[in-house]
Amino acid sequence: MARKAMRYRVRGTVQGVGFRFFVRTCAEALGVDGWARNLPDGTVEVHAEGEESSLGEFAFDLSRGPRYARVETVEAEQVESEDCQGFEIRR
Repeated sequence: MARKAMRYRVRGTVQGVGFRFFVRTCAEALGVDGWARNLPDGTVEVHAEGEESSLGEFAFDLSRGPRYARVETVEAEQVESEDCQGFEIRR
């Protein structure tokens, strides 16, 4: 299967609740590479690369978030690969 790259913008109560660490845990469990970072507007931006089926499960995980998060929306768009290896949390 071909790898695909996606960029997600997660809105809601997603900063200060461990969201990026939750995302990294989910990504590692699914074999998804990429990164997550907080943005000044209170959203979290996530870049993910992996198999289409894994990215589908990953998007579901983003929509539910960790225990104290309240995800309102997840915007997704296909983007160019950055050839990521592993998953990192960016500041």
